Amino acid sequence: MSILAYLVAIWLLLVGIYGVVSSRHLVHLVTCLSVAQASTYVLLLGIGYRKGAQAPIFGDIPTSSRVVDPVVQSLTLTDVVVSATVTALLLAIAVQAHKRFGSVDPDDLNALRG
Repeated sequence: MSILAYLVAIWLLLVGIYGVVSSRHLVHLVTCLSVAQASTYVLLLGIGYRKGAQAPIFGDIPTSSRVVDPVVQSLTLTDVVVSATVTALLLAIAVQAHKRFGSVDPDDLNALRG
């Protein structure tokens, strides 16, 4: 496997974490969290990749041929679904925070704690 997949995954994670730390808007924070989550997709697909391998459907290929790991692909798909659900939930919380407090700045919401 190429080291490029690991480097891209690390870069996406670092960019996402930097965005989360420096965010001054809840929607920006959720977007940066999604970017950090995307690094796991790249990492999982990079781990499951095999050069010269085919899809794991043995109906038309010999059973002795090299195939990619279907478990890693299903984990990546599950990760995408979980990330979309978490993003939708966090955006709904950001909308409710704007409706109730009139601000989406995390510093303003921290002052409202009382």
